[in-house]
Amino acid sequence: MEIESFMKQNVEFILNNKKISVIDNPAKTLLDFIRVDEGLKGTKEGCREGDCGACTVLIGEVHNGKVKYKSVNSCLFPIGNAVGKHVVTIEGLNNESLTPIQEEFNNEGASQCGFCTPGFVNSLTGYVIENEELHTHDAENALAGNICRCTGYASIKRTAENVISRVNKLNINGEERIKSLVKEKNLPNYFLGIEEKLKQININKLGIAESKKLIGGGTDLFVQKADALLNEEVSFSKDLTPSEINVVNNFCQIGAGVTIEQVKNSEIIKNYFTTHAEQLNLFASLPIRNSATIGGNIVNASPIGDSTIIFLALNSDLIIKSKSSTRKIKLSDFYKGYKDIDLFENEFVEEIVFELPNATTTFNFEKVSKRTHLDIASVNSAIMISTIDGTIDNIVLSAGGISPIPLYLEKTSRFLFSQKINSEIVLEALNIAQLEISPISDIRGSDQYKKLLLSQLIKAHFIKLFSEQIDVEVLL
Repeated sequence: MEIESFMKQNVEFILNNKKISVIDNPAKTLLDFIRVDEGLKGTKEGCREGDCGACTVLIGEVHNGKVKYKSVNSCLFPIGNAVGKHVVTIEGLNNESLTPIQEEFNNEGASQCGFCTPGFVNSLTGYVIENEELHTHDAENALAGNICRCTGYASIKRTAENVISRVNKLNINGEERIKSLVKEKNLPNYFLGIEEKLKQININKLGIAESKKLIGGGTDLFVQKADALLNEEVSFSKDLTPSEINVVNNFCQIGAGVTIEQVKNSEIIKNYFTTHAEQLNLFASLPIRNSATIGGNIVNASPIGDSTIIFLALNSDLIIKSKSSTRKIKLSDFYKGYKDIDLFENEFVEEIVFELPNATTTFNFEKVSKRTHLDIASVNSAIMISTIDGTIDNIVLSAGGISPIPLYLEKTSRFLFSQKINSEIVLEALNIAQLEISPISDIRGSDQYKKLLLSQLIKAHFIKLFSEQIDVEVLL
């Protein structure tokens, strides 16, 4: 396909040990650039939806003077988001002989058919690079984005256990982890010079233009519109939006460029939401969470987006910017209809802001999907609730999958306000909630099934948060 010259931009990054400097379409997927333009066939093309993990590569970026690596799905990762970064394919991990990680895959016969093995090796290598304390359960989570149906995973789990045992015995210095991994032949020597090479790349941040489509992580956009994006002029939210989480006057400010995995690992968030890490593990796989941005999820306007439902319950505001102005809007007012949002062409979401909970406030998120992990919700729901002496002092209840938009259950929340918590009040609230929703029958369930699910999830909120005040037998 011939690409119009106005769609091309200067793209510079490091691919394995090679500096890439090309004038190309920044919306081209990293997978296509790696395989077609550079002829590196070790990275495989499978589902092109971020499910199978056969295309997994590592992305390295300088943070606080150190190169930090993460696994991503190259089929959903535009080369415009690779600017100034280090891209590592399976070829870029090869030494003169097998690395210890490759060796253990070989020893355990953990290749299955072999097609997706490069993705497994890359993901496990990324886990070893980035974690000082290695544990089998965490390694399995790091490999969760590599799904294969050839056979069982027992040999791959044994491989992970063997790798963890070998690396843990090395007593690697956390501050010089990459140097130690190079010394022990887990990584090629060229990794030692990557930080300096990245610092030498001139990164030109591009402003927003009215004619341009703004891309965040692209994890859903490139599933739906990968070919169409090649014919549009694009820019990237990483050049415009902050990617930090801060607290100012008891308000949490999350930059629209923050990824789901950043939120999951944030010490700020952990201090206020003790179960958030467990809940966000239900959001896709690690490679997707490493790419997907909070701003992208919100603007994507999926009626069942997990993070959107969470931020609705937190009564969040959006900070929306353009070249000449800034405005604030309630997230609950942002969605006007199915995929219809209050955002003009020259605007972008800069931050998500919400007040941090106090000692009387609790939060919960529930989700039902066909698979527990790596699946889209049939229905999800979140609640933020404050109580004083068993009476509801403040409440925000949200739900997804039961409306054309991510829904703030305003009438139900209003009814529950000032009520004494008990089973009977919850049952009354369920009746009101049923009148607020309008689910449709689709591949994730019938409308009646989704109505039932919402009632069950609201019950789950109260059973989990107020077990001493709720008679479970009455609700069930």
